[in-house]
Amino acid sequence: MLAPWLELPGASARLEDWSAASGLDLERLGTTATLQEITDTAVTQPLVVASALLGAAELRRRGQIPSDTVVAGHSIGELAALAVAGVISEPDALRLAAARGAAMSRACAARPTGMIAVLGGLEADVLLALDGAGLVPANRNGAGQIVAAGPLEACDALEQNPPGRARLRRLEVAGAFHTSHMEPAVEEFRPLADSVDVNDPELTLLSNADGNVVTSGRDALDRVVSQITHPVRWDLCTQTMLKLGVDAFVELPPSGALVGLAKRMMREVDRHGITTPEDLETAMVSVPSLSGA
Repeated sequence: MLAPWLELPGASARLEDWSAASGLDLERLGTTATLQEITDTAVTQPLVVASALLGAAELRRRGQIPSDTVVAGHSIGELAALAVAGVISEPDALRLAAARGAAMSRACAARPTGMIAVLGGLEADVLLALDGAGLVPANRNGAGQIVAAGPLEACDALEQNPPGRARLRRLEVAGAFHTSHMEPAVEEFRPLADSVDVNDPELTLLSNADGNVVTSGRDALDRVVSQITHPVRWDLCTQTMLKLGVDAFVELPPSGALVGLAKRMMREVDRHGITTPEDLETAMVSVPSLSGA
């Protein structure tokens, strides 16, 4: 996933710095590691942040992150968003991502838990079914997509009694992220987050907690910590983007999920998913002055 980005100016040096900060060999993990290695959430999270920041660095090098850009990240993507917005440094983003991933991995080992995507159905019916099964809505992504999380037996119960007109899909994740099951990870992660230097955002920054604009850097990072045990409200982030008049949506690598949601929720907005450097050319030709990320 990182190989094509390493050919760009400054990318290898960045990755070397980030590897030192995270304690992981990000170049190896992002180029030649096995699937089993990179699907460990302790590795996945820093890899996702590294990938996003390599894409953002190239956009910035080409002068394509203007001052009116709106920045938002989904779950672990919030750490990349904070770095893009100037709240934390890139090395600190990788240091935090590695610590967050490791802490959440340990929390997942305490009890077998999982996540299951609920696609379609009436929202009220879906939420009622989740409650009845003993699950919570960990991600409310909009476009008829809610991700439920909780004990594996509760996931089984939902599959046996699904909400009407909804499709269910088990997710291959380590555990019930963004629920109370991750409380040990918060306790482990918070001291490191509290020690990091922060600045107030240089760009408009949205929070997963409520979709609102965050103007305090410390508040933004505190929200990322608390978000480990609270639902991701991407639906509200999308609503705020539309209210702010965002006219282009660009998903940094690894892209796919969010640009897919934007296709359904932001139909009048130009949308671009960036996976390789070649995708940058398409985005810049279609949207010469990017104003959404």
